[in-house]
Amino acid sequence: MLSRLLRTHLRPYRRELAAVLVLQLVGTIASLYLPSLNADIIDRGIATGDTDYIVSTGGWMLVVTLVQIVCSVIAVYFGARVAMAFGRDVRAAVFHRVGRFSAREVAGFGPPSLITRSTNDVQQVQLLVAMLCTMFVTAPIMCVAGVVMALQEDVGLSWLLLVCVPLLIVCIGLIIRRMVPQFRAMQDRIDVVNRVLREQLSGIRVVRAFVRERAETRRFADANAALTDTALRVGRLQAMVFPTVMLILNGSGIAVLWFGAYRVEAGEMQVGALTAFLNYLLQILMSVMMATFISMMIPRAAVCAERINEVLDTESSVRPPLEPVRELARRAEVELRGVEFRYPGAASPVLRDISFRAGAGQTTAIIGSTGAGKSTLLSLIPRLIDATDGSVLVDGVDVRELDEEVLRTRIGLVPQRAYLFTGTVASNLRYGNPDATDEELWQALEIAQARDFVERMPDGLDAAIAQGGTNVSGGQRQRLAIARALVRRPEIYLFDDAFSALDVETDAQLRAALRPHTRDAAVLVVAQRITTILDADQIVVLDNGSVVGIGTHRQLLDTCPTYVEIVESQLTPEQVA
Repeated sequence: MLSRLLRTHLRPYRRELAAVLVLQLVGTIASLYLPSLNADIIDRGIATGDTDYIVSTGGWMLVVTLVQIVCSVIAVYFGARVAMAFGRDVRAAVFHRVGRFSAREVAGFGPPSLITRSTNDVQQVQLLVAMLCTMFVTAPIMCVAGVVMALQEDVGLSWLLLVCVPLLIVCIGLIIRRMVPQFRAMQDRIDVVNRVLREQLSGIRVVRAFVRERAETRRFADANAALTDTALRVGRLQAMVFPTVMLILNGSGIAVLWFGAYRVEAGEMQVGALTAFLNYLLQILMSVMMATFISMMIPRAAVCAERINEVLDTESSVRPPLEPVRELARRAEVELRGVEFRYPGAASPVLRDISFRAGAGQTTAIIGSTGAGKSTLLSLIPRLIDATDGSVLVDGVDVRELDEEVLRTRIGLVPQRAYLFTGTVASNLRYGNPDATDEELWQALEIAQARDFVERMPDGLDAAIAQGGTNVSGGQRQRLAIARALVRRPEIYLFDDAFSALDVETDAQLRAALRPHTRDAAVLVVAQRITTILDADQIVVLDNGSVVGIGTHRQLLDTCPTYVEIVESQLTPEQVA
Protein backbone atom coordinates (compact mmCIF):
# COMPACT_ATOMS: atom_id res chain seq x y z
CA MET A 1 0.00 0.00 0.00
CA LEU A 2 2.73 2.47 0.98
CA SER A 3 4.91 1.74 -2.03
CA ARG A 4 1.93 2.08 -4.38
CA LEU A 5 0.95 5.42 -2.88
CA LEU A 6 4.52 6.72 -3.12
CA ARG A 7 5.00 5.40 -6.64
CA THR A 8 1.77 6.94 -7.90
CA HIS A 9 2.13 10.40 -6.41
CA LEU A 10 5.91 10.83 -6.67
CA ARG A 11 6.01 9.98 -10.39
CA PRO A 12 5.53 13.64 -11.50
CA TYR A 13 8.61 14.62 -9.47
CA ARG A 14 11.14 12.21 -10.95
CA ARG A 15 13.50 15.01 -12.02
CA GLU A 16 13.58 16.56 -8.56
CA LEU A 17 14.14 13.13 -7.01
CA ALA A 18 16.96 12.45 -9.46
CA ALA A 19 18.55 15.78 -8.49
CA VAL A 20 18.24 14.85 -4.80
CA LEU A 21 19.88 11.48 -5.49
CA VAL A 22 22.82 13.03 -7.38
CA LEU A 23 23.36 15.76 -4.81
CA GLN A 24 23.17 13.34 -1.89
CA LEU A 25 25.61 11.04 -3.69
CA VAL A 26 28.14 13.84 -4.20
CA GLY A 27 27.67 15.08 -0.62
CA THR A 28 28.08 11.59 0.83
CA ILE A 29 31.21 10.89 -1.22
CA ALA A 30 32.65 14.18 0.03
CA SER A 31 31.79 13.20 3.61
CA LEU A 32 33.46 9.80 3.17
CA TYR A 33 36.56 11.35 1.65
CA LEU A 34 37.26 13.52 4.72
CA PRO A 35 38.46 10.74 7.11
CA SER A 36 41.02 9.58 4.51
CA LEU A 37 42.38 13.12 4.20
CA ASN A 38 42.50 13.38 7.99
CA ALA A 39 44.43 10.11 8.16
CA ASP A 40 46.92 11.42 5.61
CA ILE A 41 47.48 14.58 7.68
CA ILE A 42 48.23 12.47 10.77
CA ASP A 43 50.46 9.90 9.06
CA ARG A 44 52.22 12.08 6.47
CA GLY A 45 52.03 15.53 8.00
CA ILE A 46 52.03 15.39 11.79
CA ALA A 47 54.12 12.21 12.12
CA THR A 48 56.82 13.60 9.75
CA GLY A 49 56.50 17.28 10.71
CA ASP A 50 55.64 18.28 7.12
CA THR A 51 53.81 21.59 7.68
CA ASP A 52 53.29 22.28 3.98
CA TYR A 53 51.52 18.96 3.54
CA ILE A 54 49.29 19.69 6.54
CA VAL A 55 48.33 23.11 5.14
CA SER A 56 47.71 21.91 1.58
CA THR A 57 45.72 18.85 2.64
CA GLY A 58 43.81 20.93 5.21
CA GLY A 59 42.88 23.40 2.47
CA TRP A 60 41.67 20.56 0.29
CA MET A 61 39.57 19.32 3.26
CA LEU A 62 37.93 22.75 3.46
CA VAL A 63 37.01 22.60 -0.25
CA VAL A 64 35.56 19.10 0.16
CA THR A 65 33.61 20.23 3.25
CA LEU A 66 32.19 23.21 1.33
CA VAL A 67 31.07 20.89 -1.50
CA GLN A 68 29.42 18.61 1.05
CA ILE A 69 27.55 21.50 2.69
CA VAL A 70 26.33 23.00 -0.60
CA CYS A 71 25.14 19.64 -1.94
CA SER A 72 23.38 18.78 1.33
CA VAL A 73 21.58 22.14 1.54
CA ILE A 74 20.36 21.98 -2.07
CA ALA A 75 19.33 18.33 -1.66
CA VAL A 76 17.31 19.15 1.46
CA TYR A 77 15.65 22.05 -0.39
CA PHE A 78 14.56 19.86 -3.30
CA GLY A 79 13.57 17.05 -0.94
CA ALA A 80 11.36 19.38 1.10
CA ARG A 81 9.69 20.72 -2.05
CA VAL A 82 8.95 17.18 -3.25
CA ALA A 83 7.54 16.19 0.15
CA MET A 84 5.28 19.25 0.35
CA ALA A 85 4.07 18.74 -3.22
CA PHE A 86 3.42 15.06 -2.49
CA GLY A 87 1.31 15.97 0.56
CA ARG A 88 -0.62 18.55 -1.46
CA ASP A 89 -1.37 16.07 -4.24
CA VAL A 90 -2.48 13.27 -1.90
CA ARG A 91 -4.74 15.61 0.08
CA ALA A 92 -6.26 16.83 -3.20
CA ALA A 93 -6.77 13.25 -4.40
CA VAL A 94 -8.51 12.27 -1.15
CA PHE A 95 -10.64 15.42 -1.20
CA HIS A 96 -11.78 14.85 -4.80
CA ARG A 97 -12.48 11.17 -4.15
CA VAL A 98 -14.57 11.96 -1.06
CA GLY A 99 -16.36 14.67 -3.05
CA ARG A 100 -17.58 11.97 -5.46
CA PHE A 101 -18.80 9.66 -2.70
CA SER A 102 -22.49 9.09 -2.28
CA ALA A 103 -24.11 9.29 1.14
CA ARG A 104 -23.57 5.53 1.45
CA GLU A 105 -19.75 5.72 1.26
CA VAL A 106 -19.55 8.78 3.53
CA ALA A 107 -21.63 6.97 6.15
CA GLY A 108 -19.49 3.84 5.72
CA PHE A 109 -16.22 5.60 6.54
CA GLY A 110 -17.70 8.21 8.87
CA PRO A 111 -16.88 11.95 8.62
CA PRO A 112 -14.38 11.93 11.56
CA SER A 113 -12.37 9.12 9.94
CA LEU A 114 -12.38 10.86 6.56
CA ILE A 115 -11.11 14.05 8.20
CA THR A 116 -8.31 12.14 9.97
CA ARG A 117 -7.33 10.33 6.78
CA SER A 118 -7.09 13.53 4.76
CA THR A 119 -5.10 15.40 7.44
CA ASN A 120 -3.17 13.37 10.02
CA ASP A 121 -2.67 10.30 7.82
CA VAL A 122 -1.44 12.37 4.87
CA GLN A 123 0.87 14.30 7.19
CA GLN A 124 2.51 11.10 8.45
CA VAL A 125 3.23 9.85 4.91
CA GLN A 126 4.42 13.32 3.88
CA LEU A 127 6.86 13.36 6.81
CA LEU A 128 8.20 9.98 5.70
CA VAL A 129 8.75 11.32 2.16
CA ALA A 130 10.69 14.28 3.58
CA MET A 131 12.91 11.91 5.59
CA LEU A 132 13.39 9.60 2.60
CA CYS A 133 14.54 12.49 0.45
CA THR A 134 16.97 13.85 3.01
CA MET A 135 18.25 10.92 5.08
CA PHE A 136 17.29 7.61 3.53
CA VAL A 137 19.08 8.36 0.26
CA THR A 138 22.27 9.13 2.17
CA ALA A 139 22.12 6.08 4.44
CA PRO A 140 22.67 3.23 1.93
CA ILE A 141 25.29 5.20 0.00
CA MET A 142 27.22 5.97 3.16
CA CYS A 143 26.88 2.43 4.47
CA VAL A 144 28.16 0.69 1.33
CA ALA A 145 30.84 3.25 0.50
CA GLY A 146 31.88 3.40 4.17
CA VAL A 147 32.51 -0.33 4.21
CA VAL A 148 34.68 -0.05 1.08
CA MET A 149 36.67 2.89 2.50
CA ALA A 150 37.11 1.15 5.88
CA LEU A 151 38.47 -1.96 4.20
CA GLN A 152 40.94 0.19 2.29
CA GLU A 153 42.29 1.53 5.59
CA ASP A 154 42.64 -1.87 7.31
CA VAL A 155 41.24 -5.31 6.52
CA GLY A 156 42.30 -6.78 9.86
CA LEU A 157 39.54 -4.95 11.75
CA SER A 158 36.84 -5.77 9.19
CA TRP A 159 35.41 -8.48 11.43
CA LEU A 160 34.08 -5.69 13.65
CA LEU A 161 31.86 -4.57 10.77
CA LEU A 162 30.45 -8.09 10.48
CA VAL A 163 29.53 -8.01 14.18
CA CYS A 164 28.40 -4.45 14.83
CA VAL A 165 26.22 -3.75 11.78
CA PRO A 166 24.10 -6.97 11.90
CA LEU A 167 23.77 -6.61 15.67
CA LEU A 168 22.38 -3.09 15.28
CA ILE A 169 19.99 -4.16 12.51
CA VAL A 170 18.64 -7.14 14.48
CA CYS A 171 18.09 -5.17 17.70
CA ILE A 172 16.26 -2.34 15.94
CA GLY A 173 14.26 -4.76 13.78
CA LEU A 174 12.88 -6.51 16.87
CA ILE A 175 11.73 -3.18 18.31
CA ILE A 176 10.11 -2.01 15.07
CA ARG A 177 8.29 -5.32 14.69
CA ARG A 178 6.45 -4.62 17.95
CA MET A 179 5.63 -1.05 16.91
CA VAL A 180 3.58 -1.87 13.78
CA PRO A 181 0.34 -3.06 15.47
CA GLN A 182 0.58 -0.21 17.97
CA PHE A 183 0.71 2.36 15.17
CA ARG A 184 -2.39 0.83 13.56
CA ALA A 185 -4.24 0.96 16.87
CA MET A 186 -3.13 4.56 17.43
CA GLN A 187 -4.61 5.79 14.12
CA ASP A 188 -7.91 4.05 14.91
CA ARG A 189 -8.00 5.69 18.33
CA ILE A 190 -7.31 9.10 16.82
CA ASP A 191 -10.47 8.48 14.75
CA VAL A 192 -12.41 7.71 17.93
CA VAL A 193 -11.20 10.88 19.69
CA ASN A 194 -12.15 12.97 16.64
CA ARG A 195 -15.57 11.34 16.48
CA VAL A 196 -16.34 11.87 20.18
CA LEU A 197 -15.11 15.47 20.07
CA ARG A 198 -17.11 16.21 16.92
CA GLU A 199 -20.27 14.73 18.43
CA GLN A 200 -19.87 16.73 21.61
CA LEU A 201 -19.25 20.02 19.82
CA SER A 202 -22.16 19.47 17.42
CA GLY A 203 -24.50 18.33 20.18
CA ILE A 204 -23.41 20.73 22.91
CA ARG A 205 -26.97 22.04 23.39
CA VAL A 206 -28.34 18.54 23.88
CA VAL A 207 -25.53 17.67 26.28
CA ARG A 208 -26.27 20.73 28.42
CA ALA A 209 -30.05 20.37 28.17
CA PHE A 210 -29.89 16.83 29.57
CA VAL A 211 -27.14 17.69 32.08
CA ARG A 212 -24.80 15.10 30.56
CA GLU A 213 -21.58 17.09 30.87
CA ARG A 214 -20.05 14.61 33.33
CA ALA A 215 -21.01 11.60 31.23
CA GLU A 216 -19.61 13.18 28.07
CA THR A 217 -16.47 14.22 29.94
CA ARG A 218 -16.00 10.59 31.00
CA ARG A 219 -16.63 9.39 27.45
CA PHE A 220 -14.01 11.75 26.06
CA ALA A 221 -11.64 10.85 28.93
CA ASP A 222 -12.00 7.14 28.06
CA ALA A 223 -11.27 7.77 24.38
CA ASN A 224 -8.41 10.10 25.26
CA ALA A 225 -6.96 7.62 27.77
CA ALA A 226 -7.09 4.81 25.20
CA LEU A 227 -5.18 6.98 22.71
CA THR A 228 -2.72 8.06 25.42
CA ASP A 229 -2.05 4.46 26.49
CA THR A 230 -1.36 3.43 22.91
CA ALA A 231 0.85 6.47 22.31
CA LEU A 232 2.78 5.71 25.51
CA ARG A 233 3.37 2.12 24.39
CA VAL A 234 4.68 3.44 21.07
CA GLY A 235 6.75 6.04 22.92
CA ARG A 236 8.34 3.42 25.16
CA LEU A 237 9.33 1.37 22.14
CA GLN A 238 10.72 4.46 20.42
CA ALA A 239 12.58 5.39 23.59
CA MET A 240 14.37 2.03 23.46
CA VAL A 241 15.76 2.71 19.99
CA PHE A 242 18.28 5.46 20.70
CA PRO A 243 19.80 3.90 23.85
CA THR A 244 20.20 0.68 21.88
CA VAL A 245 21.82 2.51 18.98
CA MET A 246 24.13 4.53 21.23
CA LEU A 247 25.13 1.42 23.22
CA ILE A 248 26.15 -0.40 20.05
CA LEU A 249 27.72 2.77 18.59
CA ASN A 250 29.89 3.48 21.65
CA GLY A 251 30.68 -0.19 22.17
CA SER A 252 31.87 -0.40 18.57
CA GLY A 253 34.12 2.64 19.06
CA ILE A 254 35.67 1.09 22.17
CA ALA A 255 36.21 -2.19 20.30
CA VAL A 256 37.96 -0.39 17.40
CA LEU A 257 40.28 1.48 19.76
CA TRP A 258 40.95 -1.62 21.86
CA PHE A 259 41.82 -4.01 19.03
CA GLY A 260 43.27 -1.27 16.83
CA ALA A 261 45.75 -0.30 19.56
CA TYR A 262 47.20 -3.81 19.46
CA ARG A 263 47.61 -3.57 15.69
CA VAL A 264 49.26 -0.14 15.95
CA GLU A 265 51.61 -1.46 18.65
CA ALA A 266 52.47 -4.46 16.42
CA GLY A 267 53.21 -2.11 13.50
CA GLU A 268 50.40 -3.59 11.41
CA MET A 269 48.47 -0.32 11.30
CA GLN A 270 49.21 3.39 11.48
CA VAL A 271 47.53 5.82 13.89
CA GLY A 272 45.96 7.81 11.05
CA ALA A 273 44.48 4.65 9.54
CA LEU A 274 43.06 3.69 12.95
CA THR A 275 41.46 7.13 13.26
CA ALA A 276 40.03 6.88 9.74
CA PHE A 277 38.73 3.33 10.37
CA LEU A 278 37.01 4.52 13.56
CA ASN A 279 35.40 7.41 11.66
CA TYR A 280 34.23 5.10 8.90
CA LEU A 281 32.77 2.62 11.36
CA LEU A 282 30.91 5.43 13.12
CA GLN A 283 29.67 6.74 9.76
CA ILE A 284 28.46 3.25 8.82
CA LEU A 285 26.65 2.85 12.12
CA MET A 286 25.24 6.38 11.83
CA SER A 287 23.90 5.53 8.39
CA VAL A 288 22.28 2.41 9.85
CA MET A 289 20.88 4.58 12.64
CA MET A 290 19.44 7.03 10.08
CA ALA A 291 17.88 4.15 8.19
CA THR A 292 16.58 2.85 11.50
CA PHE A 293 15.09 6.21 12.39
CA ILE A 294 13.20 6.20 9.10
CA SER A 295 12.30 2.54 9.60
CA MET A 296 10.57 3.61 12.81
CA MET A 297 8.41 5.96 10.75
CA ILE A 298 7.64 3.43 8.02
CA PRO A 299 5.21 1.28 10.08
CA ARG A 300 3.03 4.23 11.00
CA ALA A 301 3.25 5.68 7.50
CA ALA A 302 2.34 2.24 6.09
CA VAL A 303 -0.77 2.12 8.26
CA CYS A 304 -1.68 5.66 7.20
CA ALA A 305 -1.07 4.84 3.53
CA GLU A 306 -3.32 1.80 3.87
CA ARG A 307 -6.10 4.00 5.26
CA ILE A 308 -5.56 6.61 2.52
CA ASN A 309 -5.65 3.96 -0.19
CA GLU A 310 -8.89 2.58 1.24
CA VAL A 311 -10.46 5.94 0.44
CA LEU A 312 -8.78 6.30 -2.96
CA ASP A 313 -9.70 2.72 -3.96
CA THR A 314 -13.35 3.04 -2.95
CA GLU A 315 -15.55 3.68 -5.95
CA SER A 316 -18.71 5.67 -5.44
CA SER A 317 -21.90 3.67 -5.80
CA VAL A 318 -23.14 6.65 -7.86
CA ARG A 319 -21.08 6.22 -11.01
CA PRO A 320 -21.06 8.67 -13.92
CA PRO A 321 -22.52 7.33 -17.19
CA LEU A 322 -20.15 6.29 -19.97
CA GLU A 323 -22.03 8.42 -22.51
CA PRO A 324 -23.87 11.05 -20.46
CA VAL A 325 -26.90 12.88 -21.80
CA ARG A 326 -26.20 16.62 -21.72
CA GLU A 327 -29.32 18.01 -23.39
CA LEU A 328 -32.78 17.85 -21.81
CA ALA A 329 -36.20 19.09 -22.83
CA ARG A 330 -37.23 21.54 -20.11
CA ARG A 331 -40.43 19.82 -18.96
CA ALA A 332 -39.80 20.01 -15.19
CA GLU A 333 -41.02 16.45 -14.76
CA VAL A 334 -39.96 13.77 -12.26
CA GLU A 335 -41.10 10.16 -12.52
CA LEU A 336 -40.31 7.08 -10.44
CA ARG A 337 -40.96 3.66 -11.97
CA GLY A 338 -40.86 0.59 -9.72
CA VAL A 339 -38.06 2.06 -7.60
CA GLU A 340 -36.39 -0.04 -4.93
CA PHE A 341 -33.51 0.91 -2.65
CA ARG A 342 -31.67 -1.51 -0.41
CA TYR A 343 -28.58 -0.81 1.73
CA PRO A 344 -25.75 -3.35 1.29
CA GLY A 345 -26.30 -6.36 3.55
CA ALA A 346 -29.76 -5.20 4.65
CA ALA A 347 -32.40 -7.90 5.17
CA SER A 348 -35.13 -5.88 3.48
CA PRO A 349 -35.22 -2.82 1.19
CA VAL A 350 -35.83 0.69 2.53
CA LEU A 351 -38.02 1.45 -0.49
CA ARG A 352 -39.93 -1.03 -2.62
CA ASP A 353 -41.91 -0.66 -5.85
CA ILE A 354 -42.29 3.13 -5.69
CA SER A 355 -44.06 4.61 -8.71
CA PHE A 356 -45.49 8.11 -9.21
CA ARG A 357 -45.07 11.19 -11.39
CA ALA A 358 -44.60 14.87 -10.45
CA GLY A 359 -45.13 17.38 -13.23
CA ALA A 360 -44.48 21.08 -13.83
CA GLY A 361 -46.63 23.45 -11.79
CA GLN A 362 -47.54 20.60 -9.48
CA THR A 363 -46.75 20.20 -5.78
CA THR A 364 -46.22 16.60 -4.69
CA ALA A 365 -46.08 15.95 -0.97
CA ILE A 366 -44.53 12.84 0.57
CA ILE A 367 -45.65 11.85 4.04
CA GLY A 368 -45.31 8.84 6.27
CA SER A 369 -44.17 7.66 9.65
CA THR A 370 -40.58 8.03 10.85
CA GLY A 371 -38.34 5.59 8.97
CA ALA A 372 -40.79 5.15 6.11
CA GLY A 373 -38.11 6.13 3.58
CA LYS A 374 -39.19 9.68 2.70
CA SER A 375 -35.74 11.33 2.78
CA THR A 376 -34.20 8.31 1.05
CA LEU A 377 -36.73 8.66 -1.76
CA LEU A 378 -35.94 12.34 -2.22
CA SER A 379 -32.18 11.60 -2.28
CA LEU A 380 -32.66 9.36 -5.34
CA ILE A 381 -33.69 12.27 -7.58
CA PRO A 382 -30.40 14.28 -7.50
CA ARG A 383 -28.45 10.96 -7.36
CA LEU A 384 -27.11 11.42 -3.86
CA ILE A 385 -27.72 7.68 -3.84
CA ASP A 386 -28.80 5.35 -6.66
CA ALA A 387 -31.83 3.12 -6.79
CA THR A 388 -30.95 -0.58 -6.58
CA ASP A 389 -33.89 -1.41 -8.86
CA GLY A 390 -36.30 0.51 -11.04
CA SER A 391 -35.78 3.92 -12.64
CA VAL A 392 -35.82 7.58 -11.59
CA LEU A 393 -36.48 9.85 -14.57
CA VAL A 394 -36.07 13.61 -14.92
CA ASP A 395 -37.65 15.11 -18.05
CA GLY A 396 -38.04 11.58 -19.40
CA VAL A 397 -34.37 10.55 -19.01
CA ASP A 398 -33.05 8.10 -16.41
CA VAL A 399 -30.91 10.07 -13.94
CA ARG A 400 -28.19 7.39 -14.25
CA GLU A 401 -27.77 8.37 -17.91
CA LEU A 402 -27.65 12.12 -17.26
CA ASP A 403 -24.53 14.21 -16.86
CA GLU A 404 -24.36 14.92 -13.11
CA GLU A 405 -23.86 18.65 -13.59
CA VAL A 406 -26.79 18.89 -16.02
CA LEU A 407 -29.00 16.99 -13.58
CA ARG A 408 -28.09 18.92 -10.46
CA THR A 409 -28.26 22.36 -12.04
CA ARG A 410 -31.96 21.63 -12.65
CA ILE A 411 -32.57 20.83 -8.98
CA GLY A 412 -32.84 23.06 -5.93
CA LEU A 413 -32.47 20.98 -2.77
CA VAL A 414 -33.25 22.10 0.76
CA PRO A 415 -32.01 19.25 3.00
CA GLN A 416 -33.57 18.08 6.23
CA ARG A 417 -30.72 19.62 8.18
CA ALA A 418 -30.13 23.03 6.68
CA TYR A 419 -26.41 23.69 6.46
CA LEU A 420 -24.76 27.06 5.92
CA PHE A 421 -21.11 27.66 5.12
CA THR A 422 -18.65 30.01 6.74
CA GLY A 423 -18.95 33.39 5.04
CA THR A 424 -21.76 35.91 4.71
CA VAL A 425 -25.48 35.77 4.03
CA ALA A 426 -24.78 36.79 0.43
CA SER A 427 -22.05 34.18 -0.15
CA ASN A 428 -24.38 31.44 1.13
CA LEU A 429 -27.28 32.57 -1.05
CA ARG A 430 -25.01 32.75 -4.10
CA TYR A 431 -23.83 29.20 -3.50
CA GLY A 432 -26.26 27.95 -6.14
CA ASN A 433 -25.96 30.96 -8.46
CA PRO A 434 -22.70 32.94 -8.18
CA ASP A 435 -24.00 35.56 -10.65
CA ALA A 436 -27.13 36.48 -8.70
CA THR A 437 -27.60 40.21 -8.09
CA ASP A 438 -28.34 41.75 -4.70
CA GLU A 439 -31.87 42.43 -5.91
CA GLU A 440 -32.38 38.74 -6.66
CA LEU A 441 -31.03 37.83 -3.23
CA TRP A 442 -33.47 40.18 -1.49
CA GLN A 443 -36.33 38.80 -3.57
CA ALA A 444 -35.45 35.25 -2.56
CA LEU A 445 -35.18 36.29 1.07
CA GLU A 446 -38.60 37.93 0.90
CA ILE A 447 -40.23 34.79 -0.52
CA ALA A 448 -38.49 32.67 2.14
CA GLN A 449 -39.77 35.01 4.89
CA ALA A 450 -36.17 35.83 5.79
CA ARG A 451 -35.91 39.45 4.65
CA ASP A 452 -36.95 40.95 8.00
CA PHE A 453 -34.30 39.28 10.15
CA VAL A 454 -31.55 39.77 7.53
CA GLU A 455 -32.35 43.49 7.38
CA ARG A 456 -32.07 43.62 11.17
CA MET A 457 -28.54 42.20 11.00
CA PRO A 458 -25.88 44.94 11.31
CA ASP A 459 -24.38 44.27 7.86
CA GLY A 460 -27.43 42.94 6.02
CA LEU A 461 -26.34 40.69 3.14
CA ASP A 462 -22.75 41.03 4.31
CA ALA A 463 -23.55 39.78 7.83
CA ALA A 464 -21.19 37.01 8.91
CA ILE A 465 -22.38 33.40 9.03
CA ALA A 466 -20.48 30.92 11.20
CA GLN A 467 -19.68 27.37 10.13
CA GLY A 468 -22.91 25.41 9.89
CA GLY A 469 -24.91 28.58 10.53
CA THR A 470 -24.54 28.21 14.28
CA ASN A 471 -24.89 31.95 14.87
CA VAL A 472 -28.50 31.98 13.60
CA SER A 473 -31.52 30.10 14.92
CA GLY A 474 -32.80 26.86 13.42
CA GLY A 475 -35.75 28.58 11.77
CA GLN A 476 -33.56 31.33 10.33
CA ARG A 477 -31.10 28.74 9.06
CA GLN A 478 -33.93 26.86 7.35
CA ARG A 479 -35.30 30.01 5.70
CA LEU A 480 -31.84 30.98 4.43
CA ALA A 481 -31.45 27.48 2.97
CA ILE A 482 -34.82 27.86 1.22
CA ALA A 483 -33.73 31.28 -0.12
CA ARG A 484 -30.52 29.69 -1.41
CA ALA A 485 -32.56 27.21 -3.44
CA LEU A 486 -34.84 29.98 -4.75
CA VAL A 487 -31.86 32.03 -5.97
CA ARG A 488 -30.92 29.12 -8.21
CA ARG A 489 -34.34 29.17 -9.99
CA PRO A 490 -34.29 25.43 -10.77
CA GLU A 491 -36.88 23.33 -12.63
CA ILE A 492 -37.34 20.99 -9.68
CA TYR A 493 -37.57 21.93 -6.00
CA LEU A 494 -36.91 19.29 -3.34
CA PHE A 495 -37.90 20.31 0.18
CA ASP A 496 -36.86 17.59 2.64
CA ASP A 497 -38.88 18.48 5.75
CA ALA A 498 -37.63 22.02 5.12
CA PHE A 499 -40.46 23.75 7.03
CA SER A 500 -40.21 21.79 10.26
CA ALA A 501 -38.48 24.59 12.22
CA LEU A 502 -41.03 27.22 11.20
CA ASP A 503 -44.11 28.18 13.16
CA VAL A 504 -47.47 27.48 11.52
CA GLU A 505 -48.04 31.12 10.52
CA THR A 506 -44.60 31.54 8.90
CA ASP A 507 -45.03 28.15 7.23
CA ALA A 508 -48.32 29.25 5.66
CA GLN A 509 -46.91 32.62 4.55
CA LEU A 510 -43.86 30.99 2.99
CA ARG A 511 -45.91 28.42 1.07
CA ALA A 512 -48.23 31.15 -0.21
CA ALA A 513 -45.25 33.21 -1.41
CA LEU A 514 -43.72 30.14 -3.06
CA ARG A 515 -46.70 29.30 -5.30
CA PRO A 516 -46.28 32.06 -7.92
CA HIS A 517 -42.50 31.64 -7.86
CA THR A 518 -42.68 27.87 -8.52
CA ARG A 519 -45.67 27.74 -10.88
CA ASP A 520 -43.52 26.42 -13.76
CA ALA A 521 -41.49 24.01 -11.60
CA ALA A 522 -42.08 20.59 -10.11
CA VAL A 523 -42.14 20.82 -6.32
CA LEU A 524 -41.63 17.77 -4.08
CA VAL A 525 -42.11 18.29 -0.36
CA VAL A 526 -41.31 15.81 2.40
CA ALA A 527 -43.23 16.79 5.51
CA GLN A 528 -44.27 15.53 8.91
CA ARG A 529 -46.86 18.26 9.50
CA ILE A 530 -50.24 17.78 7.84
CA THR A 531 -50.94 21.51 7.65
CA THR A 532 -47.90 21.89 5.38
CA ILE A 533 -49.31 19.58 2.69
CA LEU A 534 -53.09 20.09 2.83
CA ASP A 535 -53.10 22.08 -0.43
CA ALA A 536 -50.69 19.79 -2.33
CA ASP A 537 -51.82 18.66 -5.80
CA GLN A 538 -51.01 15.10 -4.86
CA ILE A 539 -49.88 13.42 -1.66
CA VAL A 540 -47.82 10.22 -1.67
CA VAL A 541 -48.26 8.21 1.53
CA LEU A 542 -45.43 5.87 2.48
CA ASP A 543 -45.61 3.09 5.02
CA ASN A 544 -42.68 0.79 5.71
CA GLY A 545 -41.05 1.75 2.40
CA SER A 546 -44.12 1.17 0.19
CA VAL A 547 -46.70 3.49 -1.36
CA VAL A 548 -50.04 2.91 0.37
CA GLY A 549 -51.90 5.84 -1.11
CA ILE A 550 -51.70 8.62 -3.73
CA GLY A 551 -54.19 11.43 -4.12
CA THR A 552 -55.34 14.76 -2.78
CA HIS A 553 -56.06 15.36 0.89
CA ARG A 554 -59.79 14.74 0.41
CA GLN A 555 -59.29 11.62 -1.69
CA LEU A 556 -56.90 10.08 0.81
CA LEU A 557 -59.28 10.69 3.71
CA ASP A 558 -61.70 8.39 1.92
CA THR A 559 -59.27 5.77 0.58
CA CYS A 560 -56.14 5.55 2.76
CA PRO A 561 -56.39 4.39 6.42
CA THR A 562 -52.71 5.15 7.03
CA TYR A 563 -53.20 8.76 5.99
CA VAL A 564 -56.33 9.03 8.14
CA GLU A 565 -54.34 7.86 11.16
CA ILE A 566 -51.66 10.51 10.53
CA VAL A 567 -54.28 13.23 10.08
CA GLU A 568 -56.22 12.26 13.20
CA SER A 569 -53.02 12.25 15.25
CA GLN A 570 -52.38 15.91 14.35
CA LEU A 571 -55.78 17.55 13.75
CA THR A 572 -58.96 17.79 15.76
CA PRO A 573 -62.16 16.16 14.37
CA GLU A 574 -63.44 19.63 13.43
CA GLN A 575 -60.25 20.38 11.47
CA VAL A 576 -60.39 17.00 9.71
CA ALA A 577 -63.96 17.62 8.67
